Amino acid sequence: MGAQLRVYKRRIKSVTATKKITKAMEMIAASRIVKAQRQVAASTPYATELTRAVTAVATGSNTKHPLTTEADAPRRAAVLLITSDRGLAGGYSANAIKAAEQLTERLRGEGKEVDTYIVGRKGVAYYGFRERKIAESWTGFTDSPTYADAKSISAPLIEAVQRDTDEGGVDELHIVFTEFISMLTQTPVQNRLLPLSLEEAAGSVSSAADAAGTAKGEILPLFDFEPSAEDVLDALLPRYVESRIYNALLQAAASKHAATRRAMKSATDNAGDLIKSLSRLANAARQAEITQEISEIVGGSSALADATAGSDR
Repeated sequence: MGAQLRVYKRRIKSVTATKKITKAMEMIAASRIVKAQRQVAASTPYATELTRAVTAVATGSNTKHPLTTEADAPRRAAVLLITSDRGLAGGYSANAIKAAEQLTERLRGEGKEVDTYIVGRKGVAYYGFRERKIAESWTGFTDSPTYADAKSISAPLIEAVQRDTDEGGVDELHIVFTEFISMLTQTPVQNRLLPLSLEEAAGSVSSAADAAGTAKGEILPLFDFEPSAEDVLDALLPRYVESRIYNALLQAAASKHAATRRAMKSATDNAGDLIKSLSRLANAARQAEITQEISEIVGGSSALADATAGSDR
């Protein structure tokens, strides 16, 4: 019985140490969420306004730019998947990978070849374990991404879009990341970055017109571009892609920290419940041990009394 009590005490000590670790990780993730939320809030207006500027150029001119013009028969597409470098975040990376898999299947169903670009060690490990081809990957910064990271990611993607498909280029650029909605809700989303869809362009230009006081249904003004609309697009579109990818990286980082906090809180609560359960079992074992010792003492005392009574006779 004493050995069983020692086992329970050893397990309680182990679970208590684990609980301290998960509690510390929960607090660290909670502190990082605040910083990530601020970065998302700071980057979103810039990305939104830049998107409006690009769509205004795209819809306000007759220039056919390779980054804004739909291919007649698109054959290849690039998918950028953003996952995490680390685990302990519940189903965060798994959900993003699942969304990317669904998007890839849909694109292949449309007759398009898919080149996969991955951010984060979890996504790289998933595709590597299954021996799937990865066009390019980036790791080591998913917890705290910078704009320089977004630029390094966007450069080969823009180059792929500008190349001819016969030379390994792509006709479309899609991105899959986890959107941060609240501390409790993070949703994987699939967005097409390039070429700009007509619906997105119309919505963005209408929003810009409404912000300027133009009522819906009115004729939008004509634009004059200097030096030319094509040069303006050449300058704006790389920054558009960079800003959208940077915002997606920040959204993904905030979502990852929120998922980690939720997972660590659940682990901490489970550890607390397990400690309570083990404590009850340890108390029961200790009570049984005390009862057995008392029984042995009483039995020994009775035997001693009987032996003493027999000698007196």
